[in-house]
Amino acid sequence: MAKPASLLLALTPLDAREFLPGDLQAEVRALTPTYAEFDPATQSAAAFAKLLHEFNPEVIVSGWRAPSLPAKLPPALRYVCHVTGTVRSMMTRRHIEEGLLVTNWGGSIARVVAEGALMHILASLRRATHWALAMHRDGAWKTREAETASLFGRRVGIHGFGRVSRELIGLLAPFGVHISVLAPDVDPASERAFCIRRVDTLEALFSENDIVVELAPLNPQTQGIITEGLLRLLRPGSVFVNTGRGLVVDEAGLVRVAREGKVFFGLDVFAVEPLAADHPLRGLANVTLTPHLSGPTTDRRRDAGAHAVRNLRAYAAGTPLEAVVTPALYDLSS
Repeated sequence: MAKPASLLLALTPLDAREFLPGDLQAEVRALTPTYAEFDPATQSAAAFAKLLHEFNPEVIVSGWRAPSLPAKLPPALRYVCHVTGTVRSMMTRRHIEEGLLVTNWGGSIARVVAEGALMHILASLRRATHWALAMHRDGAWKTREAETASLFGRRVGIHGFGRVSRELIGLLAPFGVHISVLAPDVDPASERAFCIRRVDTLEALFSENDIVVELAPLNPQTQGIITEGLLRLLRPGSVFVNTGRGLVVDEAGLVRVAREGKVFFGLDVFAVEPLAADHPLRGLANVTLTPHLSGPTTDRRRDAGAHAVRNLRAYAAGTPLEAVVTPALYDLSS
């Protein structure tokens, strides 16, 4: 196996420990005869630019806090192995168009994001936020009239059919739910393979299901596509979960529906992040909020690290890589 001539690890020490625990970081180090590290938490963007010029790496392993690449790349740089998600803050579309090979965590975190969606579904059905607020703040206890709901046997609609949606379908299987999906890539073979039903309109998805999970990609066609009118098709007691992209939803309309208290919401993503401290969604008993935490959890970041190491091995061997960021995928990232 050929080795990259040089490799720069541009991760904070914390990210390196979480994404490359145990022997994973040692394996990255062993892939190259010439190795250097850069700590984005303590060193400046100017120091990064200087190191790139002097060290001239063939490969960069990067993460959330990596500084931006210069417009003119170091002459040896061929591959950026990004252990996290979006690369927009690190590079431009032009870098990729001009031949820079880039990968990210791809589907390695899909099952954990799906787990987060399942958590929001269950929390909404069991009215977890209502009871957390009532018990912590008001000293409350249940009454005979307290209402909760189960997931078993429910009708679940999913908007989107990417890897997270497919993992969620698997997690939902033990509950005996009836799943319908709206996505352009759902065909009869997919319906049979995943035991799902295709629907053709958002109106059908929202009006025919007890639970709707938003997992569509963000692009010019989907931005703001989940309108207040669609949310009002949900019957009282229904659940809307968004662990996909905040800007897919008309947030102002969502707030108006949420304030009425008839529908339950589980939200991990928002139009503007961080969510403002005085945002009207805060404090609503029918809304479960998490701060963009659906994936990957701290203990499962190693999954993304292992995926990155597999790609580094493939690069060294000259074999195809997984989760390559193309210009089209760059455009879809947040």
